[in-house]
Amino acid sequence: MASADRAGWIEAALAVVVAATLNWFGNGLNPVWPLMWSAMLPVLWFALRGSQWATAVAAVASTLLGGLSMWHYLHSVLGAPAVVWIAAYGLGAVVMAAAVLLFRALVRRGRVWSALVAVPAMWVTCEYVRNLVTPHGSAGSFAYTQLRFLPFLQLASATGPWGMTFFLLLFQSAVAIGIFLWGTERRLALRVVGVGVGAVVAVLVFGAVRLAAPQGKTIRVGLISSDERAFATVADEGAPMEQLFRAYAAEAEKLAAQGAQAIVMPEKLGVVIEPEMSAMDGVLQATADKTGVAIVAGVVRVAKPLKYNEARVYVPHVQVASYDKEHMLPPFESDLEPGTSLTMLPRERGAIGVAICKDMDFARPARSYGEAGAGVLLVPAWDFFVDDAWHGHIAVMRGVEDGFSVVRSAKGGFLTVSDWRGRIVAEARSNSAPFATLIADVPAEHHATVYQRRGDWFAWVSVGLLVFVLLRVWL
Repeated sequence: MASADRAGWIEAALAVVVAATLNWFGNGLNPVWPLMWSAMLPVLWFALRGSQWATAVAAVASTLLGGLSMWHYLHSVLGAPAVVWIAAYGLGAVVMAAAVLLFRALVRRGRVWSALVAVPAMWVTCEYVRNLVTPHGSAGSFAYTQLRFLPFLQLASATGPWGMTFFLLLFQSAVAIGIFLWGTERRLALRVVGVGVGAVVAVLVFGAVRLAAPQGKTIRVGLISSDERAFATVADEGAPMEQLFRAYAAEAEKLAAQGAQAIVMPEKLGVVIEPEMSAMDGVLQATADKTGVAIVAGVVRVAKPLKYNEARVYVPHVQVASYDKEHMLPPFESDLEPGTSLTMLPRERGAIGVAICKDMDFARPARSYGEAGAGVLLVPAWDFFVDDAWHGHIAVMRGVEDGFSVVRSAKGGFLTVSDWRGRIVAEARSNSAPFATLIADVPAEHHATVYQRRGDWFAWVSVGLLVFVLLRVWL
């Protein structure tokens, strides 16, 4: 008996090591996307062999150990206290353990079809609730590990990130059930695996068809950013701010000479205190008037007692418009007033909208721009270097979900142009030159999507499935 227990705990330890390793490299800041297709499989496999207690420990341990890949970023880069990481990943570990135990109970009671959806339904429900109640939106969803898997990414146009997470875990659940049943009920095992694999194949066929769609009308966009010491922080009001605007204006003229029709500069270039805003606006408005190019630049506008993280929009011979960031990054932006409205460029410029950095971690305002028919979204941003690919590319999914191209210019990150199918059209690092610039032709037509029209319907399907399988266990 003792040797059997020892063997079980050895199997649990091996499952934890393999699952944690796959999660560490398959998730996090630089995910290797194929690894996430088997990241939970070792724990699901062990759950059908080991004891209930060992299964819970294995699920918790693998989730926590895999999540340590984000410790440095959250604690050292963002300055979040240790309790934030513990709370976030501790809760995730508990939910994952509950999901795996539910999966185990259903399989052992012969409810294999309910078991097939148990883990994906519970985890998607967790991701959706976290998206609603935390200030970080959908960031951290398993779906973002698959941004480079373009055929699979197209599913976001129908379900948002929720469907991607669901099918990612459904596949692993099907394989685990198939392995468990292979020796005793081979025909049922084949049916379960066939459903799991078949569902993923159907998703990939849909993705391949969508990727083959014609590109449509394009516009030429330019991006500018600088991580030079003098330009990488927030410039002070007055002369430093004017000097910075003039330096960016000179780069904008160069991109205009190359045919750029819209130019995006980063978030929070500097501080402007009213009533000096009109004087600062004059610098880039004059450039827009001279070149015929629309320009979007980020500033911190102070209109005492309020402060705004704002994108200023300069269209040739048109009154300056602005967009106020809706979603703030705590605690760095807790003193800023959030915006509540969309900003679209004049219609003759095309269907072009404006958002700022962290706004793209959330379904809205991106979905609202999709509903407004936007074909391109211009996004000033500011990243933390180490998260340049992870956070910078989250915005790519918003374009797939809502049918528009994304033009994102960040300090401390990437200048990125992506189309409505999530393809990276062009990209450059913001520290690649004293003034990093990028110019690209990007699709500018809006492509309506199911997600844009129906929103988080698939998340609610997952909630319903979770309720159903919980009732199956209870009954």
